[in-house]
Amino acid sequence: MKKKILIIEDDQVVRENTAEILQLANYEVITAENGKVGLEKTTFFKADLIICDILMPELDGYGVMQIIARNRSLQRIPVIFMSAKTKHEDIRRGMDLGASDYITKPFEESDLLSAVASRLKRKEIMENSDQRDLAAHKKWRIDDIEKSLKDNEIVEYKAGSAIYCEGSISNHIFYILKGEVKTFKINHDGKELITEIFSDKSFFGFTSFLENKPYVENAEAIKTAEIIRIPKQEFLAMIKSSPQLGLNFMDLLTNDLEFIKDHLMHLAYDSVRRKTADAILQLHKKRDTNSSIEISRSDLASFLGIAKETLTRTLTDFKDEQLIDTDKNQISIINQNRLEKVQ
Repeated sequence: MKKKILIIEDDQVVRENTAEILQLANYEVITAENGKVGLEKTTFFKADLIICDILMPELDGYGVMQIIARNRSLQRIPVIFMSAKTKHEDIRRGMDLGASDYITKPFEESDLLSAVASRLKRKEIMENSDQRDLAAHKKWRIDDIEKSLKDNEIVEYKAGSAIYCEGSISNHIFYILKGEVKTFKINHDGKELITEIFSDKSFFGFTSFLENKPYVENAEAIKTAEIIRIPKQEFLAMIKSSPQLGLNFMDLLTNDLEFIKDHLMHLAYDSVRRKTADAILQLHKKRDTNSSIEISRSDLASFLGIAKETLTRTLTDFKDEQLIDTDKNQISIINQNRLEKVQ
């Protein structure tokens, strides 16, 4: 059965061209010239995904998103904003309202098709998960995977120890029992850029299970870490033996990609204050704990792509504003609500 897509766009040329691209890709498409008409059409056209412009007469894209958010029958339909508005305030507002993705006009056909396919796949995974027996499949319990790995060797990496290097062959993926690890790349000038930070109960080091592709980044322990190295073929066999494990593993990868995407968005568009606040909030959330974050100023600056001195001044400002408290490499959130509103 073809997936159904509703396009809400006031520009007739863009509307028709977008519809043609999607129809050629074997989607069933219906169009609307503004938000009001688009919402009316949702009553009979059960869309799997909505592509929506922002600036439109009658009802703009933000209004459409607000109505969708209040309608239980529409809440789970992914919405991709498509607009020529490229300011980070516009993108952030759309994402804050619940948009799943954002495409700027003019766009490449491949970007449109990739965004649509990705959001439909994620929706399908979520729906399939909901339909399973909740008692057996509600959540992947991380202690189950640890039990299955109880016979694997636990390797301790001291702070600063390399786990793997860019270009080396990827024979394993890694599971952190305890500790913290950073992945990073080095540019031609020798400057380090941290791509992600992992903590307890996290996997990292993903590459192809079917090919011996090299790692595309470096990994190093931030502080002493206890890590299980899992041969890729062993982990692949585990996924094949447990459909639920495979499903949740896909969701894990999706969440990691979402984290990276959000982080890149902050790096590209946000002020130093905003990106610093977001990084603190993200790292705190990843740890799933109320305890403080422990990270060096140089590592946090590398994660944000800013100078260490700039970061230090920003953290001092946050401390003076009573948003956070700091003690050497420790950062504690004092007022999360105000920190989330930093501009």
